[in-house]
Amino acid sequence: MTTLLVAKQYIKNFIIKYEVYLKPLMKLILALAALMMINGKIGYMHRIDNISVVLIVALMCSFMPTNFIIFVAAAFTVLHLYSLSLECAAVSLVLFVVMFLLYFRFSPKDTLVVLLTPMCFILKIPYVMPLAMGLLGTPASAVSVGCGVMVSYMIGYIADNATALSAMDTEDMATKFRLVIDGFIDNKQMILTIAAFAVTIILVYIIKRMAIEYAWTIAIIAGAIADVMILLVGDLMFDTNVSIVGIIIGTVFSVLIAKVVEFFAFHVNYSRTEKVQFEDDEYYYYVKAVPKITVATPSKTVKRINASKKRYSGGQSRK
Repeated sequence: MTTLLVAKQYIKNFIIKYEVYLKPLMKLILALAALMMINGKIGYMHRIDNISVVLIVALMCSFMPTNFIIFVAAAFTVLHLYSLSLECAAVSLVLFVVMFLLYFRFSPKDTLVVLLTPMCFILKIPYVMPLAMGLLGTPASAVSVGCGVMVSYMIGYIADNATALSAMDTEDMATKFRLVIDGFIDNKQMILTIAAFAVTIILVYIIKRMAIEYAWTIAIIAGAIADVMILLVGDLMFDTNVSIVGIIIGTVFSVLIAKVVEFFAFHVNYSRTEKVQFEDDEYYYYVKAVPKITVATPSKTVKRINASKKRYSGGQSRK
């Protein structure tokens, strides 16, 4: 454990020291990964489904605010769907406008959640988002996670029905709109996932704030169990055809990732818990203090030894 704590401190010191360089680099990597995933999922417009274009746009995102990456990803999505169908692009544009209004109204600090949630869906580990946001965010983070879930299911639905949509004639505009909107609104699996993630975020947030030992670990386990139970019960009630094995495996990986988040964000020594009582003129105070676990990184001291050489300017004197 000491080795892990030392490594954690090294990482924190490295990030603090080179923060001015790491921030643009991380934004570059995030933008590059997001745009490549979008192109891989719905790469219908060949002009932007190009590694050179993606690299240029990602490089531009690295010098812009983080919110700019979300707008660029939304623009790429709308352009790809426009190349497939005007109706798909219109529906997605309306969804993004409503999503941004909700996002900036309720949880403007959760900048990357709307972007990371669809990426986690593509990586088959979406269940990490409600656990992580329950630990690091607030109950309002359910709005951002829910928006990310809607984007994920919208892209997935259009990608699965791309052949049917592209085969329709241009005169069937009303039919296309109805097909896209009905397929999106009537998606019981999406609604169930949003509800499960919202309950998980609120449950994890409430438990991790309790004054009990190992609150974060208990919150992670309780949230994971609640998430799985809601999805499985919902599958029995609404016949959403979810993959039980996929849910269990994805949840296990999500719990491990959440434990890594806990290690870096909240690591305390419960064996040294102290309870303090004091008073002033109006109140008695009962305080429970749990110290954080910190270690000092070993410092290396380099000593330079210079051999002193005596120089004689002549022979030895004789008596």
